Amino acid sequence: MVLFCASGTGIYGSLVLGMTQDSSILISKAILDFFTAIIFACTLGKTVALVSIPQFMVMMLMFMLSRFILPFCTETMICDFKACGGILMLATGLKMCKIKDFPLADMLPSMILVLVFSFMWP
Repeated sequence: MVLFCASGTGIYGSLVLGMTQDSSILISKAILDFFTAIIFACTLGKTVALVSIPQFMVMMLMFMLSRFILPFCTETMICDFKACGGILMLATGLKMCKIKDFPLADMLPSMILVLVFSFMWP
C-alpha cells in the first residue's frame, strides 16, 4: 500500500497535474503501477486491487490541495518544486534498481518544505 499510495512519483505527479495541468508523470506512474500490481497479484491475490481505493483518495487530495497552493506560488517556487520532485524520482529509480536504498517516505516532506524555503529565500 505504501508503494502505491505514498510514492514520491504519485504525490509529485498529482501536485504537478494540479499546478501545471501536465499529466505525463501520472500516466507514467499508472503504467509502472500496472506492472507492479501484476507482480504483487501473483503472490497476494485479488486484495491488490483494493489498494486502488486509498490510492485514489491520496492522489485526489494532493490534486485538490495543489489548486489552493498554486495562487501563492511564484515561478521560482514551482521550478524548485519540480527540481525536488526530480530528485525524488531519481531516488525512487535508484531504489527500484537496488543501486542505493533511500528512505523515500522520509523524503516526502521535502515537497512541502521546498515551497516554504523557496518562498522565504527568493
